[in-house]
Amino acid sequence: MTYEEARAFIEETGSCGYRLGLDCIREMLHRLGNPQDSLRFIHIAGTNGKGSVLAYISTVLTEAGYRVGRYSSPAIFCYEERFQVDEKNISREDLARITARIKKVGQEMVKDGLLHPTCFEVETVLAFLYFWEQQCDLVVLETGMGGLTDATNVVETTLVSVLTSISMDHMGFLGDTLGEIAAMKAGIIKPKTAVVSACQEPEAERVIQAACEERSCTCRQMEPEKLQDVRGGLRKQIFSYKQYAELEIPLAGVHQIANAALALEALESLQELGYPVSEEALRRGLARTVWKGRFTVVEEEPLLILDGAHNRDAADRLRESLKLYFPDRRLIFIAGVLADKEYEYMASVLAPLADRIYTVMTPDNPRALPAEDLARTMGKYNSHAEAAEDLKEAVKLAKEAAQKEDVIVAFGSLSYLGALSRALEEG
Repeated sequence: MTYEEARAFIEETGSCGYRLGLDCIREMLHRLGNPQDSLRFIHIAGTNGKGSVLAYISTVLTEAGYRVGRYSSPAIFCYEERFQVDEKNISREDLARITARIKKVGQEMVKDGLLHPTCFEVETVLAFLYFWEQQCDLVVLETGMGGLTDATNVVETTLVSVLTSISMDHMGFLGDTLGEIAAMKAGIIKPKTAVVSACQEPEAERVIQAACEERSCTCRQMEPEKLQDVRGGLRKQIFSYKQYAELEIPLAGVHQIANAALALEALESLQELGYPVSEEALRRGLARTVWKGRFTVVEEEPLLILDGAHNRDAADRLRESLKLYFPDRRLIFIAGVLADKEYEYMASVLAPLADRIYTVMTPDNPRALPAEDLARTMGKYNSHAEAAEDLKEAVKLAKEAAQKEDVIVAFGSLSYLGALSRALEEG
């Protein structure tokens, strides 16, 4: 199987839809020898911040000398970035070879009268096989959606479960209240394991605490009141947390310091379980963490920022960051979202900040909201909103409208930021 054939097969499995539940992936992994049982996981669920926390933890652990696999979604700049060992993407050759094994097993399952695995199930199995082959010491694993019935929750060898900020998202799949959504996220918690949680809304916190008590788990929370000496800007932020003074992170955004502190709590839990991390490794790892597409500066003069704000909580955080960093500068937005997101709320909090807005339809996604629909919604809160024909035109219009001292902010679905980056490179 070639790389192109492997990618085509994985794309074809998208026709199986998004199926919550573990029976299918359990069967596939059983037929492949259950590689996940030989790995040890830091499992991350939540609504926002999962990727950033994953990046902090895995980069620090790599600095500490561990062989670290990391599995994240969606891919933004290239497909292989979803499967990394020591921050290096899987090779195309390895991806094709492992996918060939998976395809054969999927065909056997169908022949036996079983359902074919979905795209996300195939990708998750691919990750487990790759990390097992690479003999990873630890795997930092991000859920796709939810937790309890998410394909990643097939793992039984979790060391630490991490719950990032939980808010309203994917209501059609996860529940209609914050408590119901939190219960799904808390489904990753395994009996008698360490649990680390962000500071949550009371409704979500009650659910998490109940899950921990039911499963005899220890739970530690990130303590925002112990964040001190916070300063910095777009290029670097500095903060102190508990016993750690003057820590440095390169990621911008008001939420990133809290994400880094949550990662510190997870690393403390790992150390208590026998995985030591020196303070030097911790500092080096935080200082060189990269997580693109999260309030990331990609061009200068005019400043152009990419941010994957795609739900209610992320929109609030983007608004806070824009008001903090650019209180007196003219803002121009490029926005593209999926139709199943709370884009009306996003428009209400973000559109008033902009001088003008160009909307796009996120490419190659059946869930994409048409640019005209988004422009009409943005137009309720900003009279200078218009639909662009495509990403390339949106970039052209935004740059033509911007002066050197202005700020262009492209935000929305994570899945379109890679295409937007390519549009930037093309002019």
